[in-house]
Amino acid sequence: MTDRSESDRLQKENWFQRTVRRPEIGAFIVMMIIIVALAMASGGKAFNALGLKNNVAIIAQLGIIATGAALLMIAGEFDLSIGPMIAFAGMSIAIMLKWGLPFGLGEATPFVAFLITLVMTLAFGWLIGTIVVKSGLSSFIVTLAFWFFLRGLTEVCFRLINQNTNVSGLPDFKKESWFAEQMGGEVFGWFFDAWHWIGTKVSAGLEFTGDMTKSEKLDLINYLSFLNINRKMEQWVTGFDARLLWFIIIAGAAWYVLARTQLGSWIYATGDNKESARANGVPVNRVKVGLFMFSAFCATIFASCQVFDTNSSDAAKGMFKELEAIAIAVVGGILMTGGFGTIIGVVFGAITFGLVANAVFFIPWIDGAWFRVFVGTVLLAAVFANERIRKRITGGI
Repeated sequence: MTDRSESDRLQKENWFQRTVRRPEIGAFIVMMIIIVALAMASGGKAFNALGLKNNVAIIAQLGIIATGAALLMIAGEFDLSIGPMIAFAGMSIAIMLKWGLPFGLGEATPFVAFLITLVMTLAFGWLIGTIVVKSGLSSFIVTLAFWFFLRGLTEVCFRLINQNTNVSGLPDFKKESWFAEQMGGEVFGWFFDAWHWIGTKVSAGLEFTGDMTKSEKLDLINYLSFLNINRKMEQWVTGFDARLLWFIIIAGAAWYVLARTQLGSWIYATGDNKESARANGVPVNRVKVGLFMFSAFCATIFASCQVFDTNSSDAAKGMFKELEAIAIAVVGGILMTGGFGTIIGVVFGAITFGLVANAVFFIPWIDGAWFRVFVGTVLLAAVFANERIRKRITGGI
């Protein structure tokens, strides 16, 4: 009788009630508030052509690692080794590009350097996952240990091979390698081409003249920036950072797996109650090990985009990124206890964090330290909100 009543109640809910019950609704509301506030405080500059490109770049790179962290959290585990994995992967790629392949096997192409690095990071992900499932130890403790191990290993390798803790001044491989271009170049140029084409139509007849005051010139420059036109009346921005493409691929694949496949059901079941899942034939250990490897893959993509974008690497790369990834997942509606959340919420969380992190560049009077204040406040609020939403959806279970 109770089940029937609950079924009848759910069928009577309208679209608004169903929307409010979505696990990512809190993240969406926070995201919209941040977008409106940033647009107003920056005078719209945060969303002109260059502002949009810069915001999307930080959103995408945070979203890449947050997606890996989120899947693990849904399965009931944590990965604190994300940041050091980024540093290790960046070091490995940069060292091979500068000094060549191991054992004197010759020069390394960008793709080969990436492939060898990926094999190593996936091996670390497999090792971390195997230790967690075989030992029964908390993933918090195991990945914390690997945080120190990978940080130290990265610095040791830098010092032994490069006599320094960073590699800089690498050739711009994007000019000669299609793979490097897909990692560190620009994508979706058609979007900004179309923006500029529309801008030229809207701004027809506008030009800088000698009798214009400094204030008038600044006003015109600001106006043209929203039309993707620079002060020389040429196209200002030509494309998004390649990170966006990888974020779309990774987040899209993760969404599909969670929402449309048996593996997604296994991930939710593992995080909800691993013993019950195991009793129902779910390969819990394989699921968890695979997700640790996926998290390592995301960290490697993050690092590769950095290396081929800046033509450099540093042992300090990825510092605190594991905390940011976990925070984004929580703000996006992922429960700390596992078994609950969606990738759509993680996307909303990444957008929120990316915009706030970049706000200091568009609003000069904001101190960068306020970003950490915001993170702590929103994270604590998200934990309480997520639990309330979960109870509303599950009927208080």
